[in-house]
Amino acid sequence: MRVVITRPAGDAQAWVDALQAAGHQALRLPLIEVGPATHLQPVVQAWTQWSEFQAAMFVSAQAVRYFFDSQAEAFAAGANGPRCWATGPGTHKALLQAGVPEACIDSPGADALQFDSEALWQRVRSQVQAGKPVLIVRGQDVDTQPDAAINGTGRDWLAQQLHAAGASAQFVVAYERRAPVWSAEQKAHASAAAVDGSVWCFSSSQAIDNLAHILSAQRWAQARCVATHPRIAQTAKNLGFGEVQMAKPSLPDLLASLESLA
Repeated sequence: MRVVITRPAGDAQAWVDALQAAGHQALRLPLIEVGPATHLQPVVQAWTQWSEFQAAMFVSAQAVRYFFDSQAEAFAAGANGPRCWATGPGTHKALLQAGVPEACIDSPGADALQFDSEALWQRVRSQVQAGKPVLIVRGQDVDTQPDAAINGTGRDWLAQQLHAAGASAQFVVAYERRAPVWSAEQKAHASAAAVDGSVWCFSSSQAIDNLAHILSAQRWAQARCVATHPRIAQTAKNLGFGEVQMAKPSLPDLLASLESLA
């Protein structure tokens, strides 16, 4: 079948390769563009405090890449820093690629029902030390308020759990997200994929929101998708997708879900 990959361009190739190897046709239609944060001073400041944090939580693989790319030398000089928390396998893998030892990474187990902040908290809550800060590295939409551009949005639930445990959360924005500008050809491919039986893969609610904006007149009752989290699945249903399946955000789980749709 034809599978529409909506991940940012830098993350899409591994998924495209795996789908093609499994005999599927992969169509790349990125629904989020990612780039480094405009305000880099907070990232630089976070690196100067690196050894003071009890842990650094990364919300995505992009958060890892842009945070470590900015100060790779600083990490090499201070690798004995905080533990690194990841919400899922993609972020876990990105930390390993950045040079973080496996023994220093905490993330939900492979058998976790979901990969999100709630699952991560179940894994790390017992190690949280009162009185010590946790760094939360995340992204931010470009069209936002000035204070949010510095501190970012999202993952406030985890910050609330940390505060309840006597710790504190410090936020830093390592990357920015924006809606893509699609060509007429991309829009035509997307409109066709809404009615021809293609399966859309969504790993972000924001991607679905961007799709709704780009193709504001499109109807989605005949469209099918796989979503990697219940909140993302609900966003797809709200847009009008006629068939919504769930899968964990890993290639084996995605392939298994596609089999069920065949």
